[in-house]
Amino acid sequence: MTDPDLPLPDQIPGAPHPRETARLLGQTGAEAEFLTAYANGRLHHGWLLTGPRGVGKATLAWRIARFLLATPPQDADGLFGAPPPPETLDIAPDHPVARRMLARSEAGLAQVTRSVNPDSGRMRDVISVQDIRALHKFFGLTATDGGRRVVIVDAADEMNTAAANALLKMLEEPPARATLLLVSHQPARLLPTIRSRCRSLRLSPLSPDDMGAALAQAEQPLPDGADSAAVAELSGGSVGAAIRLLSQDGVALYARLIALLATLPRFDRPAAQALADSVAGPKGADRARLLFDLTDIALARLARTGAQGAPLPEAAPGEAAAFARLAPDAAAARAWADAAQRVTARARHGLAVNLDPAALVLDTVLTLSRSAEAQPS
Repeated sequence: MTDPDLPLPDQIPGAPHPRETARLLGQTGAEAEFLTAYANGRLHHGWLLTGPRGVGKATLAWRIARFLLATPPQDADGLFGAPPPPETLDIAPDHPVARRMLARSEAGLAQVTRSVNPDSGRMRDVISVQDIRALHKFFGLTATDGGRRVVIVDAADEMNTAAANALLKMLEEPPARATLLLVSHQPARLLPTIRSRCRSLRLSPLSPDDMGAALAQAEQPLPDGADSAAVAELSGGSVGAAIRLLSQDGVALYARLIALLATLPRFDRPAAQALADSVAGPKGADRARLLFDLTDIALARLARTGAQGAPLPEAAPGEAAAFARLAPDAAAARAWADAAQRVTARARHGLAVNLDPAALVLDTVLTLSRSAEAQPS
């Protein structure tokens, strides 16, 4: 059992667990691709769900699992022939399978995530081989409801080498009527043989409209003055990243950062000091990490503005005008891209060795000021 005091490794803090998420937004293409394979009798035993972190891969895995366990096999030899193929993965919330999955008592489903180390009482950093080998017992139990079994591995990238090899053997010799759903944020980290034995479903970043609907579903209200388009831009279309932004007031923090960048190269010193003061204190390191993540985003968007020769959709007031001035052409874009690597590497190293976050913020602003002064004229 998972310690209730430990965060679940497959749940975004502040968001519902994927098993509890009623709708999957912005991923109609991936759902349609799976349904087409199912309807055509090409239900592969291994599915690799890929895409950026936080775009709904785990939610899709739970929707597929619920669908497979609640949908009876199609019988073309029945009295009235085969029923029409399903057009959606939706399963009524009062369906027995849906209720059992919500209660974590569905016998046809096994979930593999990082587990607690019994020796330390802490969550492991990886999915261990013991977590994978436990599936042998699951597959050995008497099957019910048509004999279908579903396994969700979240995230498959977190398997250590022994666990990956153990899972590979299951993919090479899958149990009858078993479907393995592998959630992967970085599929390149998986064994090539695992990737080759799975069919891939690629999920995309969410549009502003889908982002707004997804945040409403997660009961994450937008702050005053923010809109879903700005949140979608800053989060890269990831609901998980958007929830983190909103929970830490990241939209307002990004606006402050952009207002400061707009004063470069002669930056607003009181504004810089106020920004540094905002990451001071016992919990300053967490806010500083968010600020440097936002600095990464801002500098990447600044470089893209110069490279494209056109402004991006604004993620904060005044961003487009500031970036057009600071990066008017491709040469400036390259210079800012180089500066971004130096700035963020320096800041992250400082946090890693526990330097004062406020001092790191001021150092970053000074470095950006010098970079702006050195831009080609």
